[in-house]
This record gives sequence, C-alpha cells and structure tokens, in this order.
Amino acid sequence: MLLKFTKMHGAGNDFIVLDGIRQRISLSTEQLRMLADRHFGVGCDQILLVEKAHDSSADFRYRIFNADGGEVEQCGNGARCFVRFVHEQKLTSKPEIVVETHSGLIRPRLEEDGHVTVDMGAPVFAPDRIPFTDGTGEESEALLVAGETLMVSVVSMGNPHAVQVVDDVESAAVEELGPLIENHPRFPKRVNVGFMQIMDRQHIRLRVYERGSGETLSCGTGACAAVVSGIRRNLLDSPVTVATHGGKLTITWNSEEAPVLMTGPAISVFSGEINL
Repeated sequence: MLLKFTKMHGAGNDFIVLDGIRQRISLSTEQLRMLADRHFGVGCDQILLVEKAHDSSADFRYRIFNADGGEVEQCGNGARCFVRFVHEQKLTSKPEIVVETHSGLIRPRLEEDGHVTVDMGAPVFAPDRIPFTDGTGEESEALLVAGETLMVSVVSMGNPHAVQVVDDVESAAVEELGPLIENHPRFPKRVNVGFMQIMDRQHIRLRVYERGSGETLSCGTGACAAVVSGIRRNLLDSPVTVATHGGKLTITWNSEEAPVLMTGPAISVFSGEINL
C-alpha cells in the first residue's frame, strides 16, 4: 500500500499527517508504530488522520494516534497543524473551522501572522471524567509514587494531565517519574505528566512526558493543563507564555467556565510517500 503523508511540527512536537478524505486509510497498530518509528519509518510523536466529519456541525473529523499505535482523545499542537494542513491541501478556505474529535468539537483558527489559535474548550476537573480514581477535584492532589508523596494538579483538556510544580525543569526527574505517574493505577486510562517551573506570574517553563510517546519537545494540551493548574493555584495570571524545548506557546484562560485558548506555530516540513 502506497501512502501519501505530510510531516509537520508545532513547536517541535512532530506529526505525520494523513489525508483520509482523498485516500482510503485503514492502518493496523503495527503499521502505525512502524510509521512513527524514527529508524524504520518516517518518525513522529503522533500520527494525525484527517477524515470527513460524522457530526453535521463540523467541517472535519480529527483522529490522533500516539507513537505506540494507541488512539487518544486530543492533541493541541496537532490541532494547529491540522488547520494548516487542510488549508495547504486546499480542503477548505475558511480561516476558522470546526473539528470533531473523540473528546468533542474544537475550533482552530488560522491567524494573519501564520500562527494558529485553538479554542480547546473548558478544562475538566471532575475526577470521574478525567478519569482519576479517588480524586477530590481540588487544586492539588496527593499522589503516592515510588514511596514518595507528590502534589500534582489533575485536569483534563480532552485528555488527562497531572502537573507537578518543580524548582528547575531542567533537573526535574522527567524520565524517572514520567512513566511511573503515566501508568499510576489511579489513572485508569493513563495520564500525560507535566513538570512546570514558574518564572513569574505570566511565564513558565514546561516539560511533558506524554502518554504513549514519552517526553516530547512540546505538548499543546500539556501547556493548557499547566497554565490552568497554575491559575487555579493562584500562581499565574492569564495570558501565560509557555516555553518548551521546542518553542513557545501562549495560553489564555479567564474563568473556570471559559474555554482555554492556545496560540502557537504550525509548520509543514516535507511531504512524501511510503510503501507499507
């Protein structure tokens, strides 16, 4: 099977984007893993699939697969690449589109300066909707990890996140704690793990260990979750600039009922074909 693809990235978080509208795509978990493999495939953090919408109010359907082949609910950096892709492929000319995802509708908008703003919807704090077993829904939760009690903020941005405040993001135990928290039994669907260093009330540095992918250069929903957590804990004021290893994102959130707005870059790297 000859498969056409486009390689893209949003602040270093890289994707293989597939047009499922003009080509028929049905990939096994093994094929998804092979595509994502940086030695034997194209290489990426996630694979994004553009499809026709099922919901009559949406323009497109958006599916996301992690590097391990598992399908997930949401990806913020991917959403920005999604809107740039459908414009570059001339699948739409609308500056703002409505996109159907597993976790609901999102509304990414292509800005005049080339950046993309995504309405990520309102954050979710109810433990049963995250899901997070025995959670309280408070601003921070005690989590026992490897015999140590860590204080984390737990929130869903369409996918689950646990955010820890650290003194220095560069020396944080991301590789050690990331997989332990990701697979903690209190997170039945696993969790994305954020390590946030607060620089001042409108600037943070962030590293994210993503569920099913490991640490990535940037994570859009992780940036949203970190800022929301910091504002809830009265550590941050909106808007907040989030510096990741791959670049900067701007996150705006004004109240618990309001949507989270994320603005950042979306870049096409190259297009090609691969024989599966």
